[in-house]
Amino acid sequence: MSSPVKLAAYAAVLAALFGGGAVAGGAIDPPSATPKEDDMSAAGHTAEQQAHPVRGLAVADDGMRVELATPELRRGATEQLRFRILDERGHAVRDFDVEHERRMHLIVARRDLTAFQHLHPTMAADGTWSADVRLDDAGSYRVFADFSYDDEPVTLAADLRVDGPADLRALPAPQTTAVSDGGYDVRLDTPATRQGQESELRFTVTKDGRPVDTEPYLGAGGHLVALREGDLAFLHVHPTEHGDGIGFEATFPSTGAYRLFLQFQVDGEVQTVAFTQEVA
Repeated sequence: MSSPVKLAAYAAVLAALFGGGAVAGGAIDPPSATPKEDDMSAAGHTAEQQAHPVRGLAVADDGMRVELATPELRRGATEQLRFRILDERGHAVRDFDVEHERRMHLIVARRDLTAFQHLHPTMAADGTWSADVRLDDAGSYRVFADFSYDDEPVTLAADLRVDGPADLRALPAPQTTAVSDGGYDVRLDTPATRQGQESELRFTVTKDGRPVDTEPYLGAGGHLVALREGDLAFLHVHPTEHGDGIGFEATFPSTGAYRLFLQFQVDGEVQTVAFTQEVA
């Protein structure tokens, strides 16, 4: 083969390789699908998401994306947080399944996991969801839209900013007991948790040393949100009905620290309590 022919063939191979790479890159990372930090996080956990139920690492997933209309809020003021779920054509999604007695669960968590709110927004006719929220600490927050669509669970996330200097704090050390925001004592009983292995997380609620009978909340004994320190990956947990107390089954996809936010109901009031869980 002559030199010009060899060069032409080599150029054709390079063009095919780079062209294929551009097509693959566009499929994995569509333009403006997520902020860059989310792209990096989602790419780093692609295989992990396939093996374990980890969600909430990106703005877009499953052909849908969350569009936050209010990406910045004032500190210490009650304001309306508004967002929409858009399909591939940019149209607002309006047909959601009912999951845990709601069509939409909105989780707002500070990046250092020192603040947590679980809200149930309402949807307007144009598909815009809204909820009143008050955030007293400045800094960066993660907003999770957790819902079910066409019988498939979806969790999309976006960043929210609260004005002012942020005083970031380290994650509390793991403890087996904690006190809820309403003064109930909660104990976490769990065996040593290991990466990739299903673990049962069981919570016992007492008041003044006496067991407390909790009421059903969102169709179960309680509601649990588990977020991974660092990227705030959102773990899907399953409530269990057997045994005493409030139980959940969870599979932690990686080693490290996770923050567990348990909510339960007593006398019609929802209680929230948090634990740090180390995974080996």
